[in-house]
Amino acid sequence: MGKGGMSHGEENMAAWLLGKNNLKIQPFKLPPLGPHDARIRMKAVGICGSDVHYLKEMRLADFVVTEPMVIGHECAGIIEEVGAEVKHLALGDRVAIEPGISCWRCNLCKEGRYNLCPEMKFFATPPIHGSLANQIVHPADLCFKLPENVTLEEGAMCEPLSVGVHACRRANVGPETNVLVMGAGPIGLVTLLAARAFGSPRIVIVDVDDHRLSVAKELGADHTVKVSTNINVSIFFNVASSIYVVMFSTGIVFVVST
Repeated sequence: MGKGGMSHGEENMAAWLLGKNNLKIQPFKLPPLGPHDARIRMKAVGICGSDVHYLKEMRLADFVVTEPMVIGHECAGIIEEVGAEVKHLALGDRVAIEPGISCWRCNLCKEGRYNLCPEMKFFATPPIHGSLANQIVHPADLCFKLPENVTLEEGAMCEPLSVGVHACRRANVGPETNVLVMGAGPIGLVTLLAARAFGSPRIVIVDVDDHRLSVAKELGADHTVKVSTNINVSIFFNVASSIYVVMFSTGIVFVVST
Protein backbone atom coordinates (compact mmCIF):
# COMPACT_ATOMS: atom_id res chain seq x y z
CA MET A 1 0.00 0.00 0.00
CA GLY A 2 1.05 3.63 -0.02
CA LYS A 3 4.03 3.83 2.32
CA GLY A 4 5.48 7.17 3.32
CA GLY A 5 7.46 8.70 6.13
CA MET A 6 10.97 9.24 7.49
CA SER A 7 14.00 9.72 5.26
CA HIS A 8 17.59 9.70 6.46
CA GLY A 9 17.94 12.68 8.83
CA GLU A 10 14.84 14.33 7.43
CA GLU A 11 11.29 14.14 8.73
CA ASN A 12 9.01 13.12 5.92
CA MET A 13 5.97 15.34 5.51
CA ALA A 14 2.72 14.74 3.66
CA ALA A 15 -0.63 16.39 2.89
CA TRP A 16 -3.11 14.89 5.34
CA LEU A 17 -6.85 15.14 4.86
CA LEU A 18 -8.26 15.63 8.35
CA GLY A 19 -11.83 16.70 7.58
CA LYS A 20 -13.94 18.57 5.07
CA ASN A 21 -11.79 21.32 3.53
CA ASN A 22 -9.17 20.59 6.18
CA LEU A 23 -5.80 19.67 4.66
CA LYS A 24 -2.62 19.95 6.73
CA ILE A 25 1.06 19.18 6.21
CA GLN A 26 2.08 16.70 8.91
CA PRO A 27 4.73 14.01 9.46
CA PHE A 28 4.24 10.74 7.57
CA LYS A 29 6.31 7.83 8.81
CA LEU A 30 8.08 5.52 6.40
CA PRO A 31 8.05 1.76 7.01
CA PRO A 32 11.25 -0.28 6.67
CA LEU A 33 12.37 -0.75 3.07
CA GLY A 34 11.53 -4.29 1.92
CA PRO A 35 13.78 -6.30 -0.39
CA HIS A 36 11.47 -5.65 -3.37
CA ASP A 37 10.66 -2.02 -2.54
CA ALA A 38 11.97 1.35 -3.61
CA ARG A 39 12.07 4.64 -1.75
CA ILE A 40 11.08 7.50 -4.01
CA ARG A 41 11.33 11.25 -3.51
CA MET A 42 8.17 12.74 -4.96
CA LYS A 43 8.74 15.44 -7.55
CA ALA A 44 5.31 15.82 -9.18
CA VAL A 45 1.85 14.86 -7.92
CA GLY A 46 -1.32 15.67 -9.84
CA ILE A 47 -4.57 16.67 -8.16
CA CYS A 48 -7.32 14.33 -9.34
CA GLY A 49 -11.04 14.94 -9.18
CA SER A 50 -11.18 12.19 -6.57
CA ASP A 51 -8.84 14.19 -4.31
CA VAL A 52 -11.18 17.17 -4.63
CA HIS A 53 -14.21 15.01 -3.80
CA TYR A 54 -12.50 13.69 -0.68
CA LEU A 55 -11.45 17.21 0.33
CA LYS A 56 -14.94 18.64 -0.08
CA GLU A 57 -17.12 15.70 0.93
CA MET A 58 -14.85 13.17 2.69
CA ARG A 59 -16.21 10.52 0.35
CA LEU A 60 -16.37 9.41 -3.26
CA ALA A 61 -19.20 7.02 -4.12
CA ASP A 62 -18.90 4.16 -1.63
CA PHE A 63 -15.39 5.11 -0.47
CA VAL A 64 -15.63 7.10 2.76
CA VAL A 65 -12.76 8.77 4.64
CA THR A 66 -13.26 7.85 8.30
CA GLU A 67 -9.77 8.68 9.59
CA PRO A 68 -6.93 11.01 8.52
CA MET A 69 -5.60 10.09 5.07
CA VAL A 70 -2.77 11.29 2.83
CA ILE A 71 -4.11 12.30 -0.59
CA GLY A 72 -2.62 12.06 -4.11
CA HIS A 73 -2.08 9.23 -6.58
CA GLU A 74 -0.92 10.70 -9.91
CA CYS A 75 2.79 10.85 -9.25
CA ALA A 76 6.39 10.65 -10.39
CA GLY A 77 9.68 11.00 -8.58
CA ILE A 78 13.33 10.05 -8.23
CA ILE A 79 14.65 6.80 -6.76
CA GLU A 80 16.59 7.37 -3.54
CA GLU A 81 16.98 3.79 -2.30
CA VAL A 82 16.14 0.29 -3.51
CA GLY A 83 15.70 -3.03 -1.74
CA ALA A 84 18.29 -5.80 -1.91
CA GLU A 85 16.38 -7.77 -4.57
CA VAL A 86 15.64 -4.84 -6.90
CA LYS A 87 17.74 -5.11 -10.07
CA HIS A 88 15.99 -2.89 -12.64
CA LEU A 89 16.19 0.42 -10.77
CA ALA A 90 19.09 2.50 -9.47
CA LEU A 91 19.54 5.63 -7.39
CA GLY A 92 18.68 8.71 -9.40
CA ASP A 93 16.30 6.98 -11.81
CA ARG A 94 13.27 9.08 -12.71
CA VAL A 95 10.10 7.01 -12.44
CA ALA A 96 6.35 7.15 -12.93
CA ILE A 97 4.42 5.21 -10.33
CA GLU A 98 1.53 2.78 -10.76
CA PRO A 99 -0.64 3.75 -7.75
CA GLY A 100 -2.60 0.50 -7.52
CA ILE A 101 -1.16 -2.53 -5.72
CA SER A 102 -2.98 -5.73 -6.64
CA CYS A 103 -2.65 -9.13 -5.00
CA TRP A 104 -0.74 -10.62 -8.01
CA ARG A 105 -2.32 -14.01 -7.21
CA CYS A 106 -5.99 -13.99 -8.28
CA ASN A 107 -7.15 -15.02 -11.76
CA LEU A 108 -7.71 -11.41 -12.82
CA CYS A 109 -4.15 -10.50 -11.91
CA LYS A 110 -2.78 -13.56 -13.71
CA GLU A 111 -4.80 -12.62 -16.81
CA GLY A 112 -3.18 -9.21 -16.83
CA ARG A 113 -6.33 -7.42 -15.68
CA TYR A 114 -4.86 -6.49 -12.33
CA ASN A 115 -6.81 -3.22 -12.30
CA LEU A 116 -9.90 -5.32 -11.50
CA CYS A 117 -8.27 -7.18 -8.60
CA PRO A 118 -10.77 -7.42 -5.71
CA GLU A 119 -7.88 -6.94 -3.26
CA MET A 120 -6.65 -3.74 -4.93
CA LYS A 121 -4.96 -1.22 -2.66
CA PHE A 122 -4.98 2.13 -4.44
CA PHE A 123 -3.27 5.34 -3.36
CA ALA A 124 -5.58 7.81 -1.61
CA THR A 125 -8.56 5.47 -1.63
CA PRO A 126 -9.70 4.89 1.97
CA PRO A 127 -8.10 3.50 4.00
CA ILE A 128 -4.93 3.54 1.84
CA HIS A 129 -2.67 6.56 2.08
CA GLY A 130 -1.62 8.44 -1.05
CA SER A 131 1.57 9.95 -2.41
CA LEU A 132 1.40 13.71 -1.82
CA ALA A 133 4.45 13.51 0.42
CA ASN A 134 8.17 14.23 0.39
CA GLN A 135 8.90 10.51 0.01
CA ILE A 136 7.11 7.19 -0.21
CA VAL A 137 8.07 3.52 -0.23
CA HIS A 138 6.46 1.47 -2.98
CA PRO A 139 6.91 -1.93 -4.72
CA ALA A 140 9.74 -1.48 -7.21
CA ASP A 141 7.85 -3.49 -9.84
CA LEU A 142 5.30 -0.66 -9.91
CA CYS A 143 7.92 2.03 -10.61
CA PHE A 144 8.56 2.66 -14.32
CA LYS A 145 11.64 4.47 -15.62
CA LEU A 146 10.89 7.56 -17.66
CA PRO A 147 12.63 8.26 -20.97
CA GLU A 148 14.93 11.27 -20.93
CA ASN A 149 12.54 13.27 -23.11
CA VAL A 150 9.66 12.89 -20.63
CA THR A 151 9.53 15.35 -17.73
CA LEU A 152 8.57 14.37 -14.21
CA GLU A 153 5.40 16.43 -14.55
CA GLU A 154 4.52 14.46 -17.68
CA GLY A 155 5.42 11.28 -15.84
CA ALA A 156 2.86 12.10 -13.16
CA MET A 157 0.26 12.30 -15.94
CA CYS A 158 0.93 8.71 -17.07
CA GLU A 159 -1.77 7.46 -14.68
CA PRO A 160 -4.62 9.64 -16.01
CA LEU A 161 -3.37 9.15 -19.57
CA SER A 162 -3.62 5.40 -19.05
CA VAL A 163 -7.38 5.82 -18.55
CA GLY A 164 -7.73 7.19 -22.08
CA VAL A 165 -5.40 4.56 -23.52
CA HIS A 166 -7.32 1.75 -21.79
CA ALA A 167 -10.64 3.13 -23.08
CA CYS A 168 -9.33 3.26 -26.64
CA ARG A 169 -8.02 -0.28 -26.40
CA ARG A 170 -11.33 -1.56 -25.04
CA ALA A 171 -13.24 0.22 -27.82
CA ASN A 172 -10.84 -0.89 -30.56
CA VAL A 173 -10.37 2.72 -31.67
CA GLY A 174 -8.53 2.96 -35.00
CA PRO A 175 -8.32 4.86 -38.30
CA GLU A 176 -11.97 4.14 -39.10
CA THR A 177 -13.39 5.01 -35.66
CA ASN A 178 -15.12 8.34 -35.09
CA VAL A 179 -15.24 9.14 -31.38
CA LEU A 180 -17.55 11.21 -29.17
CA VAL A 181 -16.07 12.20 -25.78
CA MET A 182 -18.61 13.26 -23.15
CA GLY A 183 -16.81 15.65 -20.81
CA ALA A 184 -13.79 17.87 -21.50
CA GLY A 185 -12.18 17.70 -18.07
CA PRO A 186 -8.66 16.28 -17.64
CA ILE A 187 -9.74 12.68 -18.33
CA GLY A 188 -11.79 13.72 -21.33
CA LEU A 189 -8.83 15.65 -22.72
CA VAL A 190 -6.36 12.78 -22.33
CA THR A 191 -8.97 10.48 -23.89
CA LEU A 192 -9.08 12.89 -26.82
CA LEU A 193 -5.28 12.72 -27.13
CA ALA A 194 -5.29 8.93 -26.86
CA ALA A 195 -8.03 8.56 -29.48
CA ARG A 196 -6.07 10.73 -31.88
CA ALA A 197 -2.90 8.71 -31.23
CA PHE A 198 -4.87 5.54 -31.95
CA GLY A 199 -5.75 6.99 -35.35
CA SER A 200 -9.30 8.23 -34.91
CA PRO A 201 -10.05 10.52 -37.87
CA ARG A 202 -12.87 12.49 -36.23
CA ILE A 203 -13.30 13.37 -32.57
CA VAL A 204 -16.19 15.35 -31.12
CA ILE A 205 -16.03 16.48 -27.49
CA VAL A 206 -18.95 17.74 -25.39
CA ASP A 207 -19.00 19.84 -22.23
CA VAL A 208 -20.86 22.64 -20.46
CA ASP A 209 -17.78 24.85 -20.01
CA ASP A 210 -16.45 27.17 -22.72
CA HIS A 211 -12.86 27.20 -21.44
CA ARG A 212 -12.61 23.41 -21.35
CA LEU A 213 -13.97 23.22 -24.87
CA SER A 214 -11.44 25.80 -26.08
CA VAL A 215 -8.63 23.70 -24.62
CA ALA A 216 -10.08 20.63 -26.33
CA LYS A 217 -10.06 22.51 -29.62
CA GLU A 218 -6.41 23.50 -29.08
CA LEU A 219 -5.58 19.84 -28.44
CA GLY A 220 -7.07 18.76 -31.74
CA ALA A 221 -10.78 18.11 -31.31
CA ASP A 222 -12.48 18.28 -34.70
CA HIS A 223 -15.71 19.59 -33.21
CA THR A 224 -16.74 20.87 -29.79
CA VAL A 225 -20.29 21.09 -28.52
CA LYS A 226 -21.43 23.13 -25.53
CA VAL A 227 -24.45 21.45 -24.02
CA SER A 228 -27.13 22.91 -21.79
CA THR A 229 -30.74 22.26 -20.87
CA ASN A 230 -31.89 24.25 -23.90
CA ILE A 231 -29.49 22.87 -26.51
CA ASN A 232 -30.85 22.48 -30.01
CA VAL A 233 -30.88 18.68 -30.22
CA SER A 234 -30.86 18.67 -34.02
CA ILE A 235 -27.63 20.71 -34.07
CA PHE A 236 -26.02 18.31 -31.61
CA PHE A 237 -26.96 15.22 -33.59
CA ASN A 238 -25.78 16.83 -36.81
CA VAL A 239 -22.32 17.42 -35.32
CA ALA A 240 -22.26 14.01 -33.63
CA SER A 241 -23.43 12.04 -36.66
CA SER A 242 -21.49 8.98 -37.80
CA ILE A 243 -20.06 8.47 -34.32
CA TYR A 244 -19.09 4.86 -33.66
CA VAL A 245 -17.69 5.06 -30.12
CA VAL A 246 -18.82 7.16 -27.16
CA MET A 247 -16.47 7.74 -24.21
CA PHE A 248 -18.01 8.95 -20.93
CA SER A 249 -15.54 11.01 -18.91
CA THR A 250 -17.88 12.97 -16.68
CA GLY A 251 -18.89 12.44 -13.10
CA ILE A 252 -22.43 13.64 -13.78
CA VAL A 253 -24.52 10.52 -13.28
CA PHE A 254 -27.52 11.50 -15.41
CA VAL A 255 -25.28 11.82 -18.48
CA VAL A 256 -24.68 8.07 -18.33
CA SER A 257 -28.23 7.17 -17.33
CA THR A 258 -29.78 9.04 -20.25
